[in-house]
Amino acid sequence: MTAARRMLMASTSNMISLKHGISLWCPQSGSINQISQISSTGFASYRRRFTVSASSFANDNREFVIVGGGNSAGYAARTFVEHGMADGKLCIVSKEAYAPYERPALTKAYLFPTDKKPARLPGFHTCVGSGGERQTPEWYKEKGIEMLLEDPVTSLDIEKQTLRTDSGKLLKYGSLIIATGCTSSRFPDKIGGNLPGVHYIRDVADANSLISFLEKAKKVVVVGGGYIGMEVAAAAVGWNLDTTIIFPEDHLMTRLFTPFLARKYEELYRDYGVKFVKGASIKTLEAGSDGHVTGVKLGDGSIIEADTVVVGIGAKPAVTPFESVGLDNNLGGIQVDGLFRTSVPGIFAIGDVAAFPLKIYNRSARVEHVDHARKSAQHCVKALLTAHTDTYDYLPYFYSRVFEYEGCPRKVWWQFFGDNVGETVEVGKFDPKVATFWIDSGKLKGVFLESGSPEEFQLLPELARKQPSVEKAKIQSASSVEEALEIARASLQFEAAA
Repeated sequence: MTAARRMLMASTSNMISLKHGISLWCPQSGSINQISQISSTGFASYRRRFTVSASSFANDNREFVIVGGGNSAGYAARTFVEHGMADGKLCIVSKEAYAPYERPALTKAYLFPTDKKPARLPGFHTCVGSGGERQTPEWYKEKGIEMLLEDPVTSLDIEKQTLRTDSGKLLKYGSLIIATGCTSSRFPDKIGGNLPGVHYIRDVADANSLISFLEKAKKVVVVGGGYIGMEVAAAAVGWNLDTTIIFPEDHLMTRLFTPFLARKYEELYRDYGVKFVKGASIKTLEAGSDGHVTGVKLGDGSIIEADTVVVGIGAKPAVTPFESVGLDNNLGGIQVDGLFRTSVPGIFAIGDVAAFPLKIYNRSARVEHVDHARKSAQHCVKALLTAHTDTYDYLPYFYSRVFEYEGCPRKVWWQFFGDNVGETVEVGKFDPKVATFWIDSGKLKGVFLESGSPEEFQLLPELARKQPSVEKAKIQSASSVEEALEIARASLQFEAAA
């Protein structure tokens, strides 16, 4: 997402949740026999090669092709460069108008008012989000990476190993990495889902359009109480706009927040003037005589006035036109194994669009989050280019940062690691810290922390991955977040010494 490239995690067993491929590249000439081997897992270990005519294809770089222009594509490109396999070999084809960028910025700093130092490209090209080099268009050119932008792929021919783009270009690939991410879930036209003034955010063009409306808006309605809703509403506060969040659930972020956590954040947003309409359904988006949106009509017939509406009601994996490589019907994405191989030799899928084995919890998942986008890209390319065969072992991680613009008295930055299953223990008064611990069968499964120190945030993934035995009563008795974290840390040390 955006935001957060955003990460919602879907799982076959938990609604909350959220290749060792050897590249046998296709030369521009020469005869090659077809090679196809399927591993015991049913996923392809090798790709197929064919004799091709060099003049038939629009891309010069054909050994590796990445389809997609988001976080995963940028981090995959960096990994190809690190292995010396990008120059003259790698092509990226994308519907985006820009080189890959850190998509979470679009619902955070990109939406800041102009007097509050908003983020702008080239400032947040990948891989600055993880402390890496800023990969500007010039970087791709210097590294010998071919970029085909604003030209989405519309068809795939598995047998011929070719792609067709919207402009009609025919592309050849040796190994193909699908990194198409997600598309925004939208309201249908018949209820006003595409009226002027109604916005969805997935790319820079979407965010630019929203900003142009915020500059003259008076009343903003945000539909959806998840990441997009919370982050866009926080940005609207910075523009001093009348802001209302509407959602059908009982509280914010129901996929992660406990009622206690949600109440704390809702109170903070109310302090900033944000209004909430909970448990509501949307009947229509109303239009004025000029066709512009004027309000949101709820299921009970009431109307919330608005001149700008932002819809953040989830996302769908962008699997078209790649359905033939094999989908996970439960999770909705492209099915891959622990090395991101699909069932078709030489084709891989990474990031939001991939349904992969979540090793730590022994279930399948599809994760919509920038952290997974980065790590899955790196893991896939490393496995593709080397003898690396370790199964991807991802630890679910989510975060958000809002109200970070200048002049805001209270900034919000929270992190969550692990699995939100079992009983919960809440510690802290949100002044500014608050923590939630998820304990299942005596094991610490997940940890949420608001406004932690760098050292405290660093502890969270260790706790979530090692899942130490903890006494619920001890954490409940903690007088502060710091004390509760120390109790959890001591559990780690005890088990390490045992």
